[in-house]
Amino acid sequence: MSAIAKAAYFCRSAVQGVRRRPFIHLVAVVTIAVVLFAAGLARGAAQLVDSLMLAIGGDVEVTVYLQEGAAEARAGEIASALTLKTNGSAVVVSPGAAMERLRRELGELGDVLHDLPRNPLPYSIQIQLPAERRTPQELGSIAAEARRMPGVASADFGEEAVARLSAISRALRFGGLVAFAIVAFATVFIVSATLQLAIYARREEIEIQKLVGATDRFVKAPFLIEGALQGLLGAGVAILALWMFASAFGPKLLGLFSFLVRPGARLSLLTPSLAWELLALGCALGLGGSFAAVGRFLRA
Repeated sequence: MSAIAKAAYFCRSAVQGVRRRPFIHLVAVVTIAVVLFAAGLARGAAQLVDSLMLAIGGDVEVTVYLQEGAAEARAGEIASALTLKTNGSAVVVSPGAAMERLRRELGELGDVLHDLPRNPLPYSIQIQLPAERRTPQELGSIAAEARRMPGVASADFGEEAVARLSAISRALRFGGLVAFAIVAFATVFIVSATLQLAIYARREEIEIQKLVGATDRFVKAPFLIEGALQGLLGAGVAILALWMFASAFGPKLLGLFSFLVRPGARLSLLTPSLAWELLALGCALGLGGSFAAVGRFLRA
């Protein structure tokens, strides 16, 4: 039998298997669809967390305070040096500008600052880093390097807040991966169980194939195709459900969380890349379940 004839036989046998026992395969398709729909929603939630991280992380900066009496020229030299080292941007804040900002932040209490005999604030430099360098390690390294520069009194970057923000992000991502791994394993088990019922119903056909010399690969192929079809159908249902959910609730959710998202940002629950990922993942789940079911049957 040629390779084309074998492929046609395998596909025809897989389609017939689905037609003969639609309810069994429907259970597997629905299970895969539910899992992939949840995975798509989780990806949307991850995008929201990323937007939140960027919104908050955009305000994270290293503030370098110069020694009292430092000249503006020295502040400019330090700012230029730090700009080259960090690949970010550095802005020199004069004592007068710093005092004016402090008055605005204090509100009505800011009038008290007018009674000061002199401005006690030194020159300072605000360093804005690229997004990929706003980690506790990078910020701490830059602050330590700035403190060693001549004319610098101290450097601060809100270490505790940055560390907590990074820890929350890592915990959310790790928790999502663990939850998906558990659910994916359960899905493979359910798909395997449903296909095992279909295999058991065709045990006489399989026994005849084995008697006439069919190899294990020949026996497995139609069932593996059935599993792949289940996965693709489940992914298709999940993609359709995500599209309907995004159309119905996407604008409302975006409005609800607009204060967390960067201006002009768009949250899309369904993108072309996500659709392809879901199709590939659905196919993998279906193949995994069918491979486990057929392997268990042939070993029995």
